[in-house]
Amino acid sequence: MSQTLILASGSPRRRELLEGMGVDFRVIEPEIEERPREGEPPASFVRRLAVEKARKVAEVHPSSWVLGADTVVVLEGEIMGKPQGASEAASMLRRLSGKVHQVLTAFALVNLAEGRQITGLETTEVKFVPMDETDIRWYISTGEPLGKAGAYAIQGRGGVFVEWVRGSYSNVVGLPLAQLLPHLKALGLWRPEDGGTGQG
Repeated sequence: MSQTLILASGSPRRRELLEGMGVDFRVIEPEIEERPREGEPPASFVRRLAVEKARKVAEVHPSSWVLGADTVVVLEGEIMGKPQGASEAASMLRRLSGKVHQVLTAFALVNLAEGRQITGLETTEVKFVPMDETDIRWYISTGEPLGKAGAYAIQGRGGVFVEWVRGSYSNVVGLPLAQLLPHLKALGLWRPEDGGTGQG
């Protein structure tokens, strides 16, 4: 019997990535605390959040496969969260300017009825060009940095400041598609012959 995936995320970017793959899915946004624990390494943090998001939704829909994911930007070992305002966004962008940082995305596929959980983690390196204050002011004026991990969106205007990407581009956007696809295939959740176009 064919199944429809549930995406446990409110991220428009993750919805767009799944729609682009032709995956049939629906969205249920979980409410969880998204803060790292004291001393928690970035990889452990994103993996924990991905699992918590998926399991929170799976508790209500135990017979469905639920996909949870979380993405963080890491500079010099420190997690850079989502800026709460323009001044915090400017501070983050100054720190990223001219430097290499890492983007970590973890995903979790959970089906409680089957007692199964599949997780994955991908790391991508990104280098920013040097940014001056005019660049930073312009970018903040677009409103794009607010609410984005690390204060930028690579698929948006922020892409003009990216010198290079080493690894999965889609991972920076919000899902490591090449790593995720084999799992979706194996679970019967990606069926190109059905002509699925996704549901957001």
